[in-house]
Amino acid sequence: MTKLVTYFEQALPIKDYVNEMTTNKEQLLDIYQSFQLPKNDERLDKIKDKNYKVLVITEDWCGDAMMNIPVLLNIADYANIEVKAFHRDEDTNLIDQYLTNGTARSIPIFVFLNENHEQEHVWGPRANTVQKFVEETRKDLPSKDDASFPEKEKEVHHIIHETYQNNTQFWDDVYESIVSSIA
Repeated sequence: MTKLVTYFEQALPIKDYVNEMTTNKEQLLDIYQSFQLPKNDERLDKIKDKNYKVLVITEDWCGDAMMNIPVLLNIADYANIEVKAFHRDEDTNLIDQYLTNGTARSIPIFVFLNENHEQEHVWGPRANTVQKFVEETRKDLPSKDDASFPEKEKEVHHIIHETYQNNTQFWDDVYESIVSSIA
């Protein structure tokens, strides 16, 4: 099994990943510039002291990544954390170590590594409040074999995507979820 250090070395520096994005780049950058870290959160200084590196498993088409990565990057900027992005579909052996509910290759996944590139914490793919919103938004979708499913699913994805872009409370929820899991 490939070690996390190897994946981290193969991954793109996050700025290179963002520059190469073809989907959701503008929205990700907009959230990155709009999100504000809370003032005087002592946990951020504790995080800074831990000298984490973060391996992000992602794809640019992912709406959750569009919202969560900018929040992580604000934390990383403050705490001087090196962040690298690994494309989920480039080598599924990595994501298969972090399956959601044991089956889903959900992204993004943030793997927090110590200075020896050993896993300390894993976060993702969503904060709990965001997960509840997604479940609530998707609950009335017809079954996948229903003829109307593709159109209805497209509508649901649009609602989720728009909410991710504009609901600053979700950004705060993502922040709280990440920080409380790693501080």
